[in-house]
Amino acid sequence: MKAPKPSKLSKPAASRDSPASRPVYSSERGRLCPTCGWPSSDCRCSKRFDEAVPDRPVAKLRLERAGRGGKTVTVIDGLPRNAEFLATLLGELQRALATGGSAGESSLELRGDQSARLRPLLAARGFVVKG
Repeated sequence: MKAPKPSKLSKPAASRDSPASRPVYSSERGRLCPTCGWPSSDCRCSKRFDEAVPDRPVAKLRLERAGRGGKTVTVIDGLPRNAEFLATLLGELQRALATGGSAGESSLELRGDQSARLRPLLAARGFVVKG
């Protein structure tokens, strides 16, 4: 007679200190980070703190079409990771170029091929423009 196969459900229970047993939601604070236990809106482990903006930031320009249905997008990459700085710069560039766009973690995307009009604007703001 063959020995019975171990059941897939008979895994050992997670210990109290393992990450699998941490709460992920609190009725008082909402969703919790599974790593550090802080509320997701104030998570200490996954937030990247804002970088300081250098005196002469470097802006690398490139054009992209991939994944946008053939539409061209001008990407300004290599910017410091500072959400307030990126949002302010994006707003100024959108108004100056009369176009839409969005901010990423350390880059900006502007609709259309804006590279020729963008170079003098960034240079006037003290950027080193590459690409």
